Amino acid sequence: MTTRFLRASLSGLAGLAVLAAPAAAQTAADAAPAPAAAQTAADAAPAPAPASASAATDRPPLDLPPDLRRPAAASQLDLPPAPPAPAMPWELDRARALLSVVEGIAAEGLDPADYRPEELRAAIAAGTSPALDTLASEVFTWLVEDLRDGRTPMEARRQWFVVDPDADALPTGQLLADALASGDIAGTLASLNPTHPDYAALREALAATPAANTSRRALIRANMDRWRWLKRDLGVQYLLTNVPEYQLRLTVDNKIIRSYRTVVGKPGRTATPQLAEVVEGVVFNPTWTVPQSIVRGEGLGARVLNNPAWARANGYRGTRSENGFVTVVQQPGPGNSLGMMKLDMPNPHAIFLHDTPARNLFVQDQRALSHGCIRVERALELAMTVAILGQGATREEAVATAQSGTYTRVPVQKAMPVYITYFTMARDIDGELRTFDDIYGRDAPVLAALRAPRVANRARVTDEEAVEIVDDLQTT
Repeated sequence: MTTRFLRASLSGLAGLAVLAAPAAAQTAADAAPAPAAAQTAADAAPAPAPASASAATDRPPLDLPPDLRRPAAASQLDLPPAPPAPAMPWELDRARALLSVVEGIAAEGLDPADYRPEELRAAIAAGTSPALDTLASEVFTWLVEDLRDGRTPMEARRQWFVVDPDADALPTGQLLADALASGDIAGTLASLNPTHPDYAALREALAATPAANTSRRALIRANMDRWRWLKRDLGVQYLLTNVPEYQLRLTVDNKIIRSYRTVVGKPGRTATPQLAEVVEGVVFNPTWTVPQSIVRGEGLGARVLNNPAWARANGYRGTRSENGFVTVVQQPGPGNSLGMMKLDMPNPHAIFLHDTPARNLFVQDQRALSHGCIRVERALELAMTVAILGQGATREEAVATAQSGTYTRVPVQKAMPVYITYFTMARDIDGELRTFDDIYGRDAPVLAALRAPRVANRARVTDEEAVEIVDDLQTT
């Protein structure tokens, strides 16, 4: 079975040179692949650092854009709301252009009434004045915040742990100054729209949906806003998974190059959160350190220690410390709960993408079956692709590493962002706009927030608890 899986994965690597084209622009200093860190068979758990000293000390830093670098945990929680843009002088032609944007903003899924059109119209009729300056600057600021960051307040974004960098990259005050200097009010605001083709598809669907179909229009608006919660431009090359669709995409220049079925978290405490992370390494032939909830709570530790033959047959290795603490690690192999690979993308939730020996689950239509992590079909193909595109290994090295049967972590040098999203209306992998089941019930608070009055001074980060996923046992 393992040989057949590897053969299928290798066939999927055909044409990888086309995918690697975006990586060619990386500087020569970053081009040399870093050596993989192999774990000896005697080790019970993955080493925290590469086995090779040169891999730990000589490898160039990950080629990561500044807006994808993870901020310190404290700064994520303590970011203050951005100060409002100052009132600036508004000529009447620019104020009229602003009013025109407000009157047409429904095309972007926003409510014109949120931006005080009657007050703005009256202020324009009264002529230039400090009152017009203050009002127009405030309206412009609100439009920027909603178009750039999303109108939905953070408390309505359930299990949303993405820190959107756009407010730092496109500060409101600078946008206001540029718009007034150029006179292109509409163009400045339109430049904040997400660049992903799915946003444009939703916008077109909204325009084509009759006003009487309020439920469909509301769902379109909610999912348009979800795109604004993310970085405006997701990058040239990235992985994106839409949890309710049970699909993962490898995307280059906003075009799907490959897609993979997924198994995601079960509803409830183990529902998969929404994240924006970066792959830092590819682990081939991973080990699995069994959580204490299973070692002690389900008696696995005692079974492993008391029945060595059963433990060996199932790939488990158990140790008992002097204080009686039992650790169980499942060794690499075809029966390992993580399968033959995982993508190392460190985050506070311990969420990652990995293989599974239970590949029969991918034929099911409803695949919310895991303990939170995302299981991926054709996972070995994906692992080798990411290792090669990330300039961590050549094709030959990736194949040899996968075949070795030994725990090996291949660091990647070129960033591969991963976006774990939750869209209940989006284009599917065939490019058709579809609705997907709201498997976690995350639509209701967004829809309610869009119906409610606009919230000012919204937080940029969530205060919701980060639920750490402690196991990912196979669900049958």
